[in-house]
Amino acid sequence: MDFDFEFVLLLGTLLSGGIWGGWRLWSRKAGAVKEPLVVEYAHSFFPILFIVLLLRSFLVEPFRIPSGSMMPSLLVGDFILVNKFLYGIRLPVIHTKILDVREPKRGDIVVFRYPNDPSVDYIKRIVGLPGDRIAYYHKRLYINGDPVPLKPLGPYLGVGQNQRYNGAMMYEEELGKVRHRILIMEGQPSVEGEFIVPKGHYFVMGDNRDNSNDSRYWGPVPEGNLVGKAFLIWMHWEPSHPGVVFERVGTLLE
Repeated sequence: MDFDFEFVLLLGTLLSGGIWGGWRLWSRKAGAVKEPLVVEYAHSFFPILFIVLLLRSFLVEPFRIPSGSMMPSLLVGDFILVNKFLYGIRLPVIHTKILDVREPKRGDIVVFRYPNDPSVDYIKRIVGLPGDRIAYYHKRLYINGDPVPLKPLGPYLGVGQNQRYNGAMMYEEELGKVRHRILIMEGQPSVEGEFIVPKGHYFVMGDNRDNSNDSRYWGPVPEGNLVGKAFLIWMHWEPSHPGVVFERVGTLLE
């Protein structure tokens, strides 16, 4: 159980609902009419907290991209929305699944609780499903012995806080039906090896292949750690621009 914002939100909802509901029951018996100040606050905040809790726990949650590990798909400064319903409905705080919807697919961009520290949220792309044999050699991804198709696109050219990766080679990678872009830093060493994805786990990698702390280093992600699928950039804030970069607002993720 992680005592994070979700826990505080749940606690606030229960507390305000308990105060308001308890007063309603007591006032009916006692004949009281005017609500005390604390009950007025509880009455006002309960429906707001309850709706936010439902939306955040079961439908959609916003996240901010703090690092360049998913470039060029996601940039530092992107604010994204994550679909929490798609992989099944889970109870808030304890994260127990109570309803299956669909299984994660290869190519999905997912937010998950970092296995080595579940209080920290990570975002990566699923490249390996349960039972897959994943290999990474000479900066090339292999799935079950087959190389993943790559198409060179030329050098990456970023702006603002994303300029640090200028000069990296950009490729289009094809994961099943998902085509997306990745960055490769020629000459920069990267971890290599082969991995078997256990049942109930997913192998994830960053699109910025040489600058991503992912399953190559600490192993696959348990299904229970998945938070949801990223699907939309709703805002991008570039401090050096300065302000909102409207070109990225509304971008659908794939």
